[in-house]
Amino acid sequence: MVVFAGQGDARRSMELLWGPRVVAPRTGPGPKPGLSVEAIVAAAIDIADAEGMTALSMRSVGERLGRTAMALYTYVPGKTELVDLMYDRTLGELPSSFSSSDGWRPAALALADALWDLHLRHPWLLQVSPARPVLGPGEFHVQETLLSVLATTGLPLARVRWVVSALFNVVRGSVQTAAESRQAARETGLSEEDWWYARSALLGELVPDLAARFPTVARLPSGEPSDEPYLEREARLAFEAGLELLLDGVEAAIVKASGPR
Repeated sequence: MVVFAGQGDARRSMELLWGPRVVAPRTGPGPKPGLSVEAIVAAAIDIADAEGMTALSMRSVGERLGRTAMALYTYVPGKTELVDLMYDRTLGELPSSFSSSDGWRPAALALADALWDLHLRHPWLLQVSPARPVLGPGEFHVQETLLSVLATTGLPLARVRWVVSALFNVVRGSVQTAAESRQAARETGLSEEDWWYARSALLGELVPDLAARFPTVARLPSGEPSDEPYLEREARLAFEAGLELLLDGVEAAIVKASGPR
């Protein structure tokens, strides 16, 4: 399931993202006191964290808050604008500073780890496509943090911009596998270990010449024993390897930019 942000009313979304919206006094029956945009967004994030984006609706948020869906529309125009607010508020959880006292690389590694943790804590973020940015403070905060950390490399900011995109894609691509591994076990009721055990046994029975047909695949190391689910562990290793290669490339670019010694 892919959700495109930025699909609601542009003005209403931007007003809600960047500041509290003034609600005109109501003369008739209205929502109970205590309801707010922040409370609605927090409830929506809780639902998405626990059940995924498919469970999110204005009705489900209203039920969580003990209100009707109609009571929410005074504060948030609809689900599309709510997704913008959820996404942006959650991105705002990223820490705002990473020490570069030991150099830019440890800071970049710490930042990438924080992004990994953020997406694994809120896996529904991976369902929101970055193709249409929400242009809210949380999104700008992430961009500013990434740029400020990697700008300490001394590379031109125009080039740092592409490093930021590459780093973000390494994190997002790797953590998606880890998040979906957890989701698969939860939704199917079958652990990853049991799934692999059943199918690998059948593979050995039905394709006895598998190693001869795919010799390079057969040469892949099996990895160290671990209590961590296989795909989640592989996703983390892919994340670390991809990040290392990316940062090695950045170091090479720094040396190249400094010119001959």
